[in-house]
Amino acid sequence: QVQFVESGGALVQPGGSLRLSCVASGSTSDVFVIVWARQVPGKDREGVSCVSVYDGTKYYSDSVKGRFVISRGNAKTTVFLHMNSLKPEDTGVYYCAAVQAPSASEYHCTSTGLFHSWGQGTQVTVSA
Repeated sequence: QVQFVESGGALVQPGGSLRLSCVASGSTSDVFVIVWARQVPGKDREGVSCVSVYDGTKYYSDSVKGRFVISRGNAKTTVFLHMNSLKPEDTGVYYCAAVQAPSASEYHCTSTGLFHSWGQGTQVTVSA
């Protein structure tokens, strides 16, 4: 079993930036794609970005495309989410999870029922 620990969430003003970190431990050899998902108030969790550990492919949802950048650290077990031009609607809890997929496709990165090993999440609040 793999475990994820997220960090980096904070209160930030609209238009600001944050970098979230996700560190995996445990059975990391079983992880193929790492997903950043979020739960905003009143809505279900949604996958917003993901990256394949093996082939480096990436996916971004339309709601964050052009503003967020996902990257891997030197260790394959670390993934960052660089969040720019933040909006109040980005407020929510951001989670890491894994999905068994050959690459970072839209299907695999948005089907939350396929995600496993959810982390505890980190709170992002965008407010003036």
